[in-house]
Amino acid sequence: MRAFTSHQFVLPLPPGHRFPMPKYALLRDRVAAELPQIRLEEAPAATDGELALAHEPAYVSAVSEGWLSPAAQREIGFPWSPRMAERARRSVGATIAAARVALADGVAANLAGGTHHASADKGSGYCVFNDVAVAARLMQAEWHRAHRQLLRVLVIDLDVHQGNGTASIFADDPTVFTFSMHGERNFPFRKVAGDLDVELPDGCPDGPYLQALDRALQEVERRHAGRAPGLAFYLAGADPHEHDRLGRLKVTADGLSERDRRVFDWLRARRLPVAVSMAGGYGNDIHETVAIQARTLALAAESWRAWQADGAAGAVGGVDWATAPGSAPMEESGA
Repeated sequence: MRAFTSHQFVLPLPPGHRFPMPKYALLRDRVAAELPQIRLEEAPAATDGELALAHEPAYVSAVSEGWLSPAAQREIGFPWSPRMAERARRSVGATIAAARVALADGVAANLAGGTHHASADKGSGYCVFNDVAVAARLMQAEWHRAHRQLLRVLVIDLDVHQGNGTASIFADDPTVFTFSMHGERNFPFRKVAGDLDVELPDGCPDGPYLQALDRALQEVERRHAGRAPGLAFYLAGADPHEHDRLGRLKVTADGLSERDRRVFDWLRARRLPVAVSMAGGYGNDIHETVAIQARTLALAAESWRAWQADGAAGAVGGVDWATAPGSAPMEESGA
């Protein structure tokens, strides 16, 4: 399985900053040492034109050229520097590359990404550009150019924080379905409604968490009667974990692995290619966060192997969701 990394593009942070920047290099090193089935590649940088598919050109220029106001930098949570701008481009480029590969191979990954708080005209919550939004729009354009067909996109966002930026970018776009399952009382405190939002109470443990996921996937399927998507983006946040500093839920590491397994099995049963991103993770022990993310990638690689055994991604959207294993009854929906 191919995975894209931007770990070497590190932005300087002041002492005491709570964002765990070292986790990216630690994850890359762990994957290289323990998961030989994953081929690591350096992420390309997204271009201005690619970024403008989801962001206002003035905002792209402000990030690139250092025009961000102090207030805008505070909302993002990072001070501006050339390395900050370069890292943001590489994070988007990694998801673009993973999405292209996923359409051919079934599964690919970005070892960072999941920057779902960035909206069209601003960043927020440690998110500068919205990698999934840019990649989704670009894949739709490339798919239409190559096949003269519409590519519908599904976003499965299981970061503990609601994907408000992604929801705002696609608010009026029926070709992209945004599903977010997140902490009800967690950041952002003003949510932006997506196509399907599942809010969880503080302290939610494994059982109710997985039950909520199963119900949500059934609802996603119900809403796609007769118009199955051809590409998924999965934000596999580690921050629902019980020891996460910012999570407020009580999902165990085993519970998160079971979550990932269910998502990958559900996608593969429906022949739905997926680009995976790591999204959030702010554990008290950074090595615990990295271990959770490494397990996500190992499960992604298992799913990739199964795709290859099935004949890779030869028929995107080629399975009737109504008859796929584990499918819910399908009915027409105008949503």
